[in-house]
Formats: sequence, structure tokens, C-alpha cells
Amino acid sequence: MSGRRRRIYSTYERTWHWIQMIAVVVLLATGFHIHAPVRLPLADLAAMVWFHNVFGFILIGNALLGLFYFVTTGAIRQYVPERKGLAAAVAAQVRYYTRGIFRGHTHPTRKTPERRLNPLQQLTYLALLNLLLPLQIASGLLMWGAARWPHAAGAVGGLPLLGAVHTLGSYLFLSFLIAHLYLITTGRTPLTHLEGMATGYENFEEPEGPPPAADLRR
Repeated sequence: MSGRRRRIYSTYERTWHWIQMIAVVVLLATGFHIHAPVRLPLADLAAMVWFHNVFGFILIGNALLGLFYFVTTGAIRQYVPERKGLAAAVAAQVRYYTRGIFRGHTHPTRKTPERRLNPLQQLTYLALLNLLLPLQIASGLLMWGAARWPHAAGAVGGLPLLGAVHTLGSYLFLSFLIAHLYLITTGRTPLTHLEGMATGYENFEEPEGPPPAADLRR
């Protein structure tokens, strides 16, 4: 088995990721403060609302630029799973994360620059980017513009429903963030994946032949 240092993320992909990460963290922190029943004594509510709105538009702009980049460069293929054998591949990945990783089993999906995500990650990102993110953006924009365009917010249930949907989406984003932070530590070393997103390079072990996944069924 040999090791080789290869570039896995472009400069733009890393910049896009860190901007998106900062925006999501700020939005979660300010959003939960805005909706908290007990306000933090040192935090100004008006300032929290301002930061929430500003970083919301930063997230929207960054998401649109990212969509343009991933489509025009073809990098969007990284997020599209192969349909053939998808169910079995996802099942193997679930077994690995729930059992195999704690028993020292080999990862069922070999990570390469051409295939950075395993099938379970691909399905998760498809749901996140195509369902949860658009829903969160739409509900946030309707709440932000409710005073200017009350009929638009009223047409979809008004602020009570929009607030509930937006809050639910926030908890789902928080759940994803916690899982994402945990999975960062599951590389060859706890800092391997973080190093890749910071520098663009990772060390890859390149065994001959496919990775053994049969032991995950035991």
C-alpha cells in the first residue's frame, strides 16, 4: 500500500466552503438568540437581527456563485451518486459508521480526488442543497420581506407558519453541522479532512484492488 499527496479541493471550493461555514454558524447563533425566550443580557436584539439578515444574504450570494461554479466546471458530478448499486452502497456506509468504524474495519468507499464523497454523503448533500437550503432561504426571505410584501407571506400561511418552518430548518442545519464536525475526525488521522479543506491537499493510500467491504456484514 503506497501513499501519495494529491490535490483534492480547488482554491475556490475551499473559499466557498469556509464562507458558507461562517455564514451558517453566524445565522444559527443569531437566529437562536432572536427566537430565544430569554435574551442574553449583553446582546442587542436589533444588532442580532442586522447580522442575521446580512449573513443570510451572504449565504444566498455564496450559494448562487457556488452553483454556477459547480455546474460550469462539472464538479457538480461529485454530488451525484451512481444509481447502480446505490442501496447496497448506502447500507454498507451506514454499517461502517454505526459499527465498522469502531471495530477498525476498512472504509467501504475509497476516497479519491475524482470521488470525494461516499454515497451516503452524496444523498445527504443532495437533500441539503436541493431541499433544506432552498426551503430555508425562501422562508427567511418571506419573513424578512413580510412588512414590505405582506401578501406574499400571507399566501403561504403567514409569519407563524414561516417561523415554525424556518426554526425547524435551523435545527436540521444544526444537526447536520454536528454530524459534519464529527465526520471530519474520521479520516486517516483526526485532522486529515480538516487539512484537506485548509490546504487543498490530502495524503491518499492507494491499495491495489477494491477496498474490502465484506467484513462490514459480520
